[in-house]
Formats: sequence, C-alpha cells, structure tokens
Amino acid sequence: MYKPNDKRYETMEYRRCGRSGLKLPAVSLGLWQNFGRGSSLANAEEMCRTAFDLGITQFDLANNYGHPYNGTAEENFGLILDNGMRAFRDEMVITTKAGYEMWEGPYGDKNGSRKYLTASLDQSLKRMKLDYVDIFYHHIYDPETPLEETALALDNAVRQGKALYVGISNYNSAQTAEITRIFRELKTPFIVNQPSYSMLNRWIERDGLDKWAEENGIGLCVFSPLYQGLLTDRYLKGVPADSRIGKGNTWIGNELTEEMLSKLRRLNDFAAGRGQKLSQLALAWILSNKAVTSVLIGASRPEQIVDNVRTLEAPPLTDEEKQEIEKILQG
Repeated sequence: MYKPNDKRYETMEYRRCGRSGLKLPAVSLGLWQNFGRGSSLANAEEMCRTAFDLGITQFDLANNYGHPYNGTAEENFGLILDNGMRAFRDEMVITTKAGYEMWEGPYGDKNGSRKYLTASLDQSLKRMKLDYVDIFYHHIYDPETPLEETALALDNAVRQGKALYVGISNYNSAQTAEITRIFRELKTPFIVNQPSYSMLNRWIERDGLDKWAEENGIGLCVFSPLYQGLLTDRYLKGVPADSRIGKGNTWIGNELTEEMLSKLRRLNDFAAGRGQKLSQLALAWILSNKAVTSVLIGASRPEQIVDNVRTLEAPPLTDEEKQEIEKILQG
C-alpha cells in the first residue's frame, strides 16, 4: 500500500495561479514523454510517487500524450492512481488538454470545435477514471474555429462539473487577451496559459505574454524549461547515443553548435558557483519571472525529479545574477 511522505508539503513552494484561489507547486510534473505505451509502467509509477512525495501536486496530461499511441499516458496514469494514489485525489491537481490530432475523421483532428473538445474530455475522464479534472486546456489556438465556440466549449465543461478551471496553451498575448474577454463575459474560471519558455526560448517576453498575464491576473504554467535537454549537462562533452539528440527525437539537434556549447559551458560554470547544476539554474531562472506560477518538468527516471525539485533549495536569483546570466546568453 502506497503511503506518501508525511513531510511532502514542508519544502515545496506553492504559488497562487493568477488571481484565482488555486495554488500550484512551483515545480509540476508533465507526463508528455515516458508515461505512455512502450514505457515502463513501474518506472512511470515510481516517478509519480516520487513527485508526490516531494510536494508536487500537479500532474499535467493531454489527450494525445503517449504518441504514437494517443491516450496511453492517461490510461497509464489511471492505473497508477488505482494502485494507491487515488486515495489522495483531493490533494492533486490533475490537468488535461485537447487540441491536437487525436482520432480519425474531421472531429478528432487539430481543432478547437465544441464537438472535439467535448468528446475529448469525456474520453480523457474515462481513461483516467475520474469524475472531473482540475484544469481543462485548449491545447493550441485554432484559427479556423471562432474563439467564442472554443470558449463556450470550455465553459460548458465547468458547468457540467467535468472541470473546475479552464486554461489555454500555446496562445500568444493577442489571442489570450481576446479569449479572456469572452471568458470574463461568461464568468468562466479561466486561470492559466501554458506556453513554452526557457533561457533559450524567450518568445513570451518578445510577445509580451508574460507581462500581459501578470497584469491581467492569469497564471503561466510553462513547459520545455530545459529546451529539450539542452539546458542540462548531458551535451557538454558530446552527444550521448541514448539522448534525445542522439536518437533524433527532438527538433533542436542542429542548434547544438560550438557557439551554443560555449554558452552552455559558461552557464554550467555559473550554476556550479551557486552550488547548482545547469538544469537547476535554468529552472531557477524561469521561476524568477513573476508571471510564472509553475514550471512543468519532464523526466525519464525518479532521480531527475529529485534533482529538479532541489532547485528550490538555493536562494532565489538576485538582480545582479540575472544580469550576469543575460550577458552569457547574449554572448
């Protein structure tokens, strides 16, 4: 019988998501990779338990996680819940998303229609054996569906009791502002946008999404904080055969130039001076942005989760340290 760590809430930092009443852990677990069919269920379960034991309460999924076997990450998470974690459901924030291609035909392709979003959420709840999710996201902006329709579909999920809050993902500042206006007219509990963000991917700063979100009371729960593993020590001495770049399982392989390696090594030295790993510095840098509520980490083994949560043990970055990091990044 699974018994979680009694001290799991003592060291994790919890941040209010926008102006909502919901608090999220500063570090959350994403189940995009290594939780679907073909991955070890025992390892996936150990990762979920390790995360929860460390105070990670948010588990982030999507209908298509487990690709190419869409839905299998949710199925496996349902099995993990059944094996001792479901008793702690009310201590968890379980989220899912819909928006990318999911099933055959016009109603399961990449879109934001009411038909697709409603059917997808029902499928997700069935796979995880849940009555509701805490946050239901539209996964990616759909220019072919009126935003009013997408917003009404998400609002309807709350009114049906199938979601407590709603969110969006991969929306820029203008798209976020427009759907926010609709949600406020509907009085929908819209609380979060989930964009990509890292030291090496700062589009939300150029777009102004982070400032807009902070000013308008919307939380940001960011993904790909380690830029597909580049912001770790894995590639500082070459490309391991079992890495994402080594397997060709990432789109950023051609970015690992000598100039990039020089920056990464300098950042690694800077992290060491703070008593941190490069990955921990990368997470600390993200969390220093006041607009960020939570950073979503991925993992292939429990030890990585432990390492990432240890980010919170170091003092927050000072303004002077952030300036030094900026100089390194600008090269």
